Amino acid sequence: MKVATALVAGQRPEAELAQAAVEAALAAAGLARADNVILLLTHDFCRHAQPAVLAAARAAGCLSVSGSTASGLFTERGWQLDQPAAAALVYSAQTSDVPAESPLLSFSGHGRLPFDWQDGTERIGMLDTDAATWSHGRTAENGCAEFHLPGVNARLVRSSGLRLLGEPLPVEQCAGYELRRVGGHSAVDSLRRALPAELRERPPLHHIVALRQPDAPGIALLSANADGSLTLAESLSDGETIIWAIRQPLAAEQEMREALTATVNPKKRPNFALMFSCIGRGPLFYGNDDRDLVAFRDTFPDTPLLGAYGTGQIAPLAGHNRLFHNTALTLLFESAHV
Repeated sequence: MKVATALVAGQRPEAELAQAAVEAALAAAGLARADNVILLLTHDFCRHAQPAVLAAARAAGCLSVSGSTASGLFTERGWQLDQPAAAALVYSAQTSDVPAESPLLSFSGHGRLPFDWQDGTERIGMLDTDAATWSHGRTAENGCAEFHLPGVNARLVRSSGLRLLGEPLPVEQCAGYELRRVGGHSAVDSLRRALPAELRERPPLHHIVALRQPDAPGIALLSANADGSLTLAESLSDGETIIWAIRQPLAAEQEMREALTATVNPKKRPNFALMFSCIGRGPLFYGNDDRDLVAFRDTFPDTPLLGAYGTGQIAPLAGHNRLFHNTALTLLFESAHV
């Protein structure tokens, strides 16, 4: 399998950036044309993505061009957040067959996970509010694009970047989105008791979540209120249990490294990978570098990687497709050709 990526940035969101990204990826892969292209563009292209998609298709010599706009882009060689850019992954498959267990790659520009995506076929992908999306060379009028990649099998690595703070606690009193009492204390006091001492005076609410289960999507904390309650992004019910959890850079990087290592197939390393990360997780979280990207490079040297930063990540959990936040999803692809 021949595969490569490229990332090209410029001063304006012009179709030529998409063309240049595909041409650079083809050259790196040693291909004259591609069987499949995943094209990602920065938000600057939202209102005029179709010319860029067509330019990519012409450069690749195929119509199998799929992808989305996003808040930022990256490849195995680096990331781009602050200027118009295009990133492309091209590959030639040895078969056009799609393995039965292949996930449906899904991109959405909606504000929440589309209702008809929540059940049925397993989906893995990204949501970025108001994004333009495309599949098979055409932008999607409904803001939703979905496609399979032929000729490859996929392994999913999901890293939430969360460190659990203590044991599950019973929810004793809540009303809608207002959490009032947890484990014998007001919600704010319960949270403070769970936090490390240095964080108790000013809890970093934007890095803290409540979890129904350790592997479930986190429920964001919107505000701490004068009456000791917490306003949450989702409603809870009396009698449920929650676990407090916090995102911290060192713990998140360690979890990412452990998750990647645990998923390695020692007999067959990946041919390429996709990573769907969060705008609140990459360089803005780690301090002017993407430690998840560094962890990937250290684990899989010289492996082509295409990625994007969005507002939500889509992955299956317990028979349903769920929307995660501040999570890094990595799909490791291996050739299905024996």
